[in-house]
Amino acid sequence: MTAPRSRYASCAGYEIHYTEWGDPQAPVVIAWHGLARTGRDMDDLAAHLSGRYRVICPDTLGRGLSQWASRPDTEYTLAFYARLAAELFDRLQIERAHWIGTSMGGAIGTVCAAGLQESALAGRIRSLLLNDNAPRLADAALQRIRAYAGQPPVFATMAGLEAFFRQVYAPYGWLSDDQWRRLTETSARRLPDGRLTPHYDPAMARQFTAHENDYLIWQHYDALQLPVLLLRGESSDLVLPETVAEMRTRGPGARGLLEVVEVAGCGHAPALNVPEHHALVDGFLARVDSKTIAASA
Repeated sequence: MTAPRSRYASCAGYEIHYTEWGDPQAPVVIAWHGLARTGRDMDDLAAHLSGRYRVICPDTLGRGLSQWASRPDTEYTLAFYARLAAELFDRLQIERAHWIGTSMGGAIGTVCAAGLQESALAGRIRSLLLNDNAPRLADAALQRIRAYAGQPPVFATMAGLEAFFRQVYAPYGWLSDDQWRRLTETSARRLPDGRLTPHYDPAMARQFTAHENDYLIWQHYDALQLPVLLLRGESSDLVLPETVAEMRTRGPGARGLLEVVEVAGCGHAPALNVPEHHALVDGFLARVDSKTIAASA
């Protein structure tokens, strides 16, 4: 395990923050966070993988320490996030990488890997791990996201913010007290009046009003030609069983490239922070790496 390094890169005219773990010469894993989160959600997984991989954990535009969009209606979209990702690959001289994406991060990876747009990364993404993400998301869950994401709450104290996160992210599964505290501190932003709020641009929620079907990405999923692992939280309200069934018959599912694992004790989305989660990631990456080595032998 190595310590993270905090870095910034200019992508599509914006300053994008990321943390980097591991040997810069090692094979690369991109670990991309969910909608209203930051790259620091990936700390535990990145620390675990850093002995074997160079792990890059970006903050999406409008989240964490990355710059906010000046044109939110057109730049808080999967297409623009994919452009940012492609430029990040180029800035960091990443030829190929595994992609691990939680929720929105999985959707970005799907769009990048599909190769249906100019800024796509088809051929440069070796594998895709979808952490509770699918090419169609449940309507009821999307309505819930629309309701809260654009109006983040404010709190007088860090304790109040932590209590809020413990409630809304309970579906992540088990986190230690130290992990909850770190999640809170790395997700906090002070307002001009000194109060605390989650560390993202509320305008990012316009994605769901200006582009209502932005997360309906079957055409991208159908085009995938790489190994895919879907980790579905067993009580997820975002990825429904009927959607998983359809995924098994289309795209990588129809090509024998899809694996599906239901993660016990989690909803949306598994936190990827405990040995059981790490073992699922390790096994998938090892299977992909072994096939790559065999193919090149």
